[in-house]
Amino acid sequence: MRKYEVMYIIRTDIEQEVVQATIEKFQGIINNGGEIVKHDVMGKRRLAYEINKFRDGHYVLVHFNAEPAVVAELDRVMKISDEIIRYLIVKDVA
Repeated sequence: MRKYEVMYIIRTDIEQEVVQATIEKFQGIINNGGEIVKHDVMGKRRLAYEINKFRDGHYVLVHFNAEPAVVAELDRVMKISDEIIRYLIVKDVA
């Protein structure tokens, strides 16, 4: 298994229950064939620039170990998820 890191930003105009459900959905995808090493919900923060008329977002950072197939599925689901403003998945070299 390889080490990966994903950071994603969730919209702020949705309810807290939806934010929590979104976080749990992505945790479930990672846990289905991988393992989460560190999960950090950084909370609501100001964006550096406006994205799709949003000025704030809920930031989440996850370090995990997984196979490339799990990362491909996570990428696919994040692309089509309406709750996500931006995301980035990188291979962790540290």
